[in-house]
Amino acid sequence: MSNVNFTHNADKQQFRLKVGEQFALVDYVIRDDRWYLTHSEVPYELRGQSIGKQLVELTFEYIEANHINAIAVCSYIKLVAQHSAKWRIIIG
Repeated sequence: MSNVNFTHNADKQQFRLKVGEQFALVDYVIRDDRWYLTHSEVPYELRGQSIGKQLVELTFEYIEANHINAIAVCSYIKLVAQHSAKWRIIIG
């Protein structure tokens, strides 16, 4: 997994993890100073490789480092947060 690149695109309200030539995504919306993590998506060819978990945890690290109040709406993002004592506290 050496060809991996994590980026934040504020204009699109999206986090992207580039793996090879494909992208896994986390989308969010901002309302009342809260970031609602609404959607996560991993290309079919990349599933089963923990790409989604890696992307969500990188997103959480960005949120923590930037002191952002975030709420998980997407069921997968909620699941990742609930399975970690650290992220369960940080991500609503």
